[in-house]
Parts: sequence; structure tokens; C-alpha cells
Amino acid sequence: MTNNTSTSSTGTWVAVGPAGAVGSIHRGEGGYRVELYNRSGSGGTYPSLESAKGAVHAALGPLADRPEFHAH
Repeated sequence: MTNNTSTSSTGTWVAVGPAGAVGSIHRGEGGYRVELYNRSGSGGTYPSLESAKGAVHAALGPLADRPEFHAH
């Protein structure tokens, strides 16, 4: 799987796993906000895009493949 990243003009990335979209990352003034779909009480804000991507991957569980991140 690939990690498509465009930090110059994009403010949103959608994380896509084998079963479809699992979450998103939104760039803001305070960092990168993670929103995980169908998971209550999860998410948070991270200082870098890479740390936000890592948080999404970690939330999927220890055996999950790293999702692809599509810039929108």
C-alpha cells in the first residue's frame, strides 16, 4: 500500500483500508486532527502528519495493515 501525501495544498486526508474508509486527518492551526470512523472516543490532534497517520494505523489494531492515505 502507498501513502499519498501532499502537504503543500491539502488540508484533508482520508485513510482507506481493505474494508473502505476508516478515518480522516484534517490539518488545522493546532496540528493534525484525527477522526476515526465508527470508533467512539477516539481521535485527537497531533503535531505532524506522520504522527497523525501513525495514530490512525495504531487505532486499527495490532494486526491491521497500514491504510492508504488519500489527499482531498
